[in-house]
Amino acid sequence: MSNTLYDRDWQLWIQQTIQQLQNHEFESLDIEHLVEELVDLGKSERNTLKSNLTILLAHLLKLMVQHNVPNSMKRSWYSSVLEHRQRVLNNLADTPSLKNFLVEAVEKAYPDGRKLAIKEGKLVKDGVRVPEESKYPITCPFSIEQILNEDFYGL
Repeated sequence: MSNTLYDRDWQLWIQQTIQQLQNHEFESLDIEHLVEELVDLGKSERNTLKSNLTILLAHLLKLMVQHNVPNSMKRSWYSSVLEHRQRVLNNLADTPSLKNFLVEAVEKAYPDGRKLAIKEGKLVKDGVRVPEESKYPITCPFSIEQILNEDFYGL
């Protein structure tokens, strides 16, 4: 097992790395772990975008497919759409280069969003009809413009 500062105390390693960078002590840097952390940071940003898109797409789908549910249920979905769309927009504003990943992110998020919408749809009670899985399109029925449009709700 390795006994580096990185392995023993990650937070202290971060503080030390920042100080080394600020002091231009490049020869002292733990390059291997620094590169690993930067790669993970990029993955984390993409995963956050995909996660928010998954929830957004699931609730857009539910609004599209389960349009006959009580308004109390719809309000919850509208609220989720608003929240997760804002998160997506914030992700894109904070990290503009994520726009290059947006089409791929939607392609990756949609199957999970569809699966989530179907599973949540089966949990409906109070005499609400559970839609057949075939009602949920296999491919994303929403354009990027619709997904990002603050006035679009899948209807």
